[in-house]
Amino acid sequence: MSLAFRIALRFLTSNKGQTLMIALGIAIGISVQIFIGSLIQGLQVSLVDATIGRASHITIQAVTRSDLVTDYRRIERYVAANFPEVTAISPTITLNGLLSIDDRFDRVLFRGFDMAEADGIYRFSDAILEGGSLPGPDEVLLGTTLAINNGLTVGDIITLVSPDRNTHEVRVSGLFDLKVAAINESWAVGELAIGRALFALGADTATAVEMQVTAPFAADALSADIEMGLADNDLKATNWKEANEQLLSGLTGQTTSSLIIQVFVVISVVLGIASVLAITVLQKSKQIGILKAMGITDSTSSLIFLFQGFLLGVVGGLLGILFGIGLLWSFASFALNPDGTPVVPIFINPWFIALSGLIAVAASTAASIVPALNSKKLSPIEVIRNG
Repeated sequence: MSLAFRIALRFLTSNKGQTLMIALGIAIGISVQIFIGSLIQGLQVSLVDATIGRASHITIQAVTRSDLVTDYRRIERYVAANFPEVTAISPTITLNGLLSIDDRFDRVLFRGFDMAEADGIYRFSDAILEGGSLPGPDEVLLGTTLAINNGLTVGDIITLVSPDRNTHEVRVSGLFDLKVAAINESWAVGELAIGRALFALGADTATAVEMQVTAPFAADALSADIEMGLADNDLKATNWKEANEQLLSGLTGQTTSSLIIQVFVVISVVLGIASVLAITVLQKSKQIGILKAMGITDSTSSLIFLFQGFLLGVVGGLLGILFGIGLLWSFASFALNPDGTPVVPIFINPWFIALSGLIAVAASTAASIVPALNSKKLSPIEVIRNG
């Protein structure tokens, strides 16, 4: 085997230009594969984060929408004890009301949370533009558009009014921007206690229990398990996938198209290597015939071309990884939004990049099988006789 390896290396170095062209062909193919795959993955991560990064993945609520969830602490305890995949869980009181400023009224969607837990879902602390912390007792955060439309700023005192004309006076502790227009123009966010007082709700009562999980794409199966475990016919578990079928369809289409492109790139690389190595068999047929006449076996002559394919795959794969990372860096540096952020956030997946390198080695080695078999069939007598 060592003899076949040394001969293969000698064949490759004897024609450096041809070897370099093959390696560059492999490298370009693998770099395109890495670039397209990473770009699609980054786009998918960005879309998912924009859609559900600051939203509930699984929501427990009453079967009848007008009903409430009672004893939500039991649900929290059950989920915490049985589902480590849940990273954050918070009850919520979500009801429509009015915002009273002087003699004016504006519609508002009050959202009461356990703020410490809800911050793990909605990341309010990162979205606060004015004011520095999460709201305390009798304080609320307002969406930026809602505040601007009503001329409100941090420190103002406002009155929340329920449909039953209950009122509760609160202080604006901050303004937030969750990058969703419907939220920014309608939400007022505070503690659960404000919701209980405003809407006359009992203790441990909420309109829903919201949670986020470590694997959002497994939320449908997890929500079914939670609903089954709760064994309460008055409750149901819904998940984000039910309301985002078009997004899921688009992500599936992106993944499929990306895989098809990558497969055809690999096929083109394989065909290119196979054709060049097949020509190499003809070019080196005299040397191979002489080597066979000197005593090397057919299997050794086949190994020569397998090693050539393997070495070309290693060199081309390493170059392809470098070129691919360079393409990603260039795209992230020059394809920018007006605010300086990348048009598509680049997602670097070390496992995907390593897999692309291994594919280069495997494809190149596989491409050398046909030339290796052709080499095995060469007769030294015929080769030497025909020159």
